[in-house]
Amino acid sequence: MCTTETRGPAATGTCVTVEHPACTVEDATVESMTFHRVHLDRGRNAFRAIEAESEELYQTAQVLLDPETGFFTSEVSELLEYVGSALLVMDRMTLDPPWRGHGLAAVLGCEVIHRLMAGCRAIAYSPGIADLSSQRLTDQAEWDRVNTKIAQGWQSLGFRLHRDNVYLLSPASQDLEEQRGALRGRLAELGASWRKSTS
Repeated sequence: MCTTETRGPAATGTCVTVEHPACTVEDATVESMTFHRVHLDRGRNAFRAIEAESEELYQTAQVLLDPETGFFTSEVSELLEYVGSALLVMDRMTLDPPWRGHGLAAVLGCEVIHRLMAGCRAIAYSPGIADLSSQRLTDQAEWDRVNTKIAQGWQSLGFRLHRDNVYLLSPASQDLEEQRGALRGRLAELGASWRKSTS
């Protein structure tokens, strides 16, 4: 099992062109992401490997993998095209507070998934609130509203609820490819808006 951790792109300063004489550059971290690539064909039982890694990953394994073989269950296999053998688990994705509410998680997540999905048969994610520091989420209705919004963002990429809050995405999904172009357009709009507000 391989783990990839990445910090999202840094936002940079107030210049629109490189030639701008008063160009200032300011780095700001936007997001952190943790992905796990689980190899199901390397000799070790992948279910047992995940079980030893973390409770969150174990919950995903219980839904998707057969404990005896370490491969996808027959139910899961029927849902997926055979385009690879590994499982990519999007374990944690956290946007820094100033960047939340603009749809950036889906934009950045989509780009990372495209970079990491080669050789994978499925991408799995259990969407929900990872940052429990927000005081506004003490109300159950607000908690549910935010969790629903998070899940809808990932569904727009093609993730589908399989069971027990575990969502699956096939790397062969047309939704993923179609949304990538739309999300890149959204990112360009956000960048233009941000530059305008800081100029």
